[in-house]
Amino acid sequence: MDIRSSTAALQGYAQARPATKPGGATPETGFARMARDFTETLQNAENTAKAAMTGGADAHALVQALAQTELAVETAVTVRDKVVEAYQEILRMPV
Repeated sequence: MDIRSSTAALQGYAQARPATKPGGATPETGFARMARDFTETLQNAENTAKAAMTGGADAHALVQALAQTELAVETAVTVRDKVVEAYQEILRMPV
């Protein structure tokens, strides 16, 4: 192997390396954002339910918050099921 070719390969790697670093992107990934939104939905429903019990919120707001929570939980369960299914499929693959 020629020393120039290995040097050229190292220089190419050094130039490509900064492109792989997370640049100006926010540290929050799609999954983290989804988890944060899920948590906020559950907290909002809980706060609305507490307010409805003390007379601070009307029944319509409570029903709407509960419907949003139900949809969020169903979505989370569906995503979990798909992840488990994919994991089981990977385990069935021959090595």
